[in-house]
Amino acid sequence: MTNDYDIVIIGGSLAGYYAALAATQLRATVALVEPKVDYGFTHHHALTEIAKLAQKLNNAAGSGIHATHTNTSEKCHISMARQEAILYAQCVASNLKEQHSPAILAAQGVDVIVGSGQFQSSPQLAFAVNNRLLRARTYLLATGSRPEIPEIEGLQATGYRTLSNIWQSLQGETLPKNWVIIGGIPQSIEIAQTLARFGCSVTLVVKHPYVLPYLEPEIAILLQAQLEVEGVRVLTEKPVTQVKLIEDKKWIQAGDKAFETDEILVATGQQPNLESLNLATVGVKWHQRSLVVNDKLQTTNHRIYACGDVIGGYDFANIANYEAKIALNNALFFARLRVNYCSTPWAIFSVPMLAQVGLTEAQAKRQFGRDEVLVLRQYFKTVVAAQLRDETTGMCKLIVLRNGEILGASILGGEAGELINLIALAISQKIKVKDLANLSPVYPSFSVILEQTAKEWSKQKLNSNIALQEFLEGFFHFRRNWNL
Repeated sequence: MTNDYDIVIIGGSLAGYYAALAATQLRATVALVEPKVDYGFTHHHALTEIAKLAQKLNNAAGSGIHATHTNTSEKCHISMARQEAILYAQCVASNLKEQHSPAILAAQGVDVIVGSGQFQSSPQLAFAVNNRLLRARTYLLATGSRPEIPEIEGLQATGYRTLSNIWQSLQGETLPKNWVIIGGIPQSIEIAQTLARFGCSVTLVVKHPYVLPYLEPEIAILLQAQLEVEGVRVLTEKPVTQVKLIEDKKWIQAGDKAFETDEILVATGQQPNLESLNLATVGVKWHQRSLVVNDKLQTTNHRIYACGDVIGGYDFANIANYEAKIALNNALFFARLRVNYCSTPWAIFSVPMLAQVGLTEAQAKRQFGRDEVLVLRQYFKTVVAAQLRDETTGMCKLIVLRNGEILGASILGGEAGELINLIALAISQKIKVKDLANLSPVYPSFSVILEQTAKEWSKQKLNSNIALQEFLEGFFHFRRNWNL
C-alpha cells in the first residue's frame, strides 16, 4: 500500500510549523495535524519589555530626571503600562496566528488537518484523525507541552496559576499584591522579575542550591543578587511540602519556612502532550516528562521522530527548531544527522539578560581534566557601552582549552542574547579564542567585552610560561641597550 505523504507532523507547536514549511521547501508532501499554536510567549515577552521600561522610568525619576511624579501616579502609570502590554501582546499574537493560519500553510503546500487523532499499527502504521487514515513513510511528533503540576499536599484544593494562564490575572484592573512562585525554570525567573517591576511582592521558591541548576555558580549568584536588589525574595533549597487555605489566605510551607500569599504561580517544568496519541500501540516509549529518543531524534519506533518540548529539556524555541531541522532531515532522507547541543545557545530574558552555550566550567574540567581547561572572565563594568546605558551589572565567562579551542560561555549582562550567538558561531566553526581577541569591534559597543575576555587567554598563557617571560625580558633588555 502506497503512502499518502512523505511525512506527517503531529502537533501545532512552533517547531511543528517550522518543520512543515521546511518540508514543503524540500518538495516533500507533508500533512500537519492540529495546528493550534500557543502564543502565550508573546504576552510573556511583551510584559517583560514593558516592565523593563517601567524600571527605567523609576530609575530616571530617582535620579531627578523626572522628579514631579507621585507614588499614586506612578502606580497608575504602571497599571496602564501593564494593560497596554497585554493589548500589544494580543496584537502580536493575532499577527502570528494569521501568519500561521491554515490558509497560509495550505498556500505553501501543507495539507492542514484540524483535529485530534491517534496512531494505529494494523494493518500498517498510520495516524487516524477525523475518520481518515494518514499514511506516511515517517512521522514527526511536535505536540508541545503543558505546565507540569507537582504533587504538593493541598495545592489542588487551594488553587494556583501556571505560566499558561497567569496572563488572566495580569489583565485585571487589580493585580494580586503578593505572589509566591514555585519555580526552578527560566520562565519562573523572568516572571518573578516582571511581577516585582509591576510593584508586586514576590517570593521565588526553588528546591535547588541556585536559582537554576545548570548555571555557572558565580553567574547564578549574580543573577540572584540582582533579583533580590529588585525586591524578589529568593529561597533556595526549600522544597514546597504543603499548601493550605486559612481564612481566605493561601499559606505555603517551604522547608522550615511558612508564609502567606495572595496568589501562587507553579512554574516547575513542562509535561509533554502525548497521552491521547496511542503511542504504546506503535511501540513508542515515554516517561512522565519526555519521550525516549536517540541522538538522531528517533523514538523507539524508528519511523516516528520527535522534537521540542516532548523530548524534555527547557522550553526554548530556538532549540526546538534546531531539533526539528535534525529530525526532519533524518525523517525525509537517511537517518545520519545527530543532535549536538555544544553550539546551540539558550537565554533567559531577565534583566540583565543571561545567555549560555556549550560546556560549563565544571563540565569541561570533568571531561578534559582540570589542568587542560582555562577560565576567562571579564566584567561589564569595564565596558564603556555598558556604562553609557547604566547596565554595568554582569560578567562574561569563557571556557577554553589551553590550545585555544572554545568549549563554552556564560554571559550575564546587556545584549547577552546577541553576544552569545557570536560565541555559538565560533564554537560551531572551530574558531579559536585568539581570533576573538583579534576582533576590532565597533566602539563603544557591548561586543568589546568578547574581545576583552578573549585577551585574557594570552595573558594566562604568558603568566604560566616562565621561560617565555624570561626570554621576552631579555629580548627587550637587549633592544634597549643595542646601539643602532
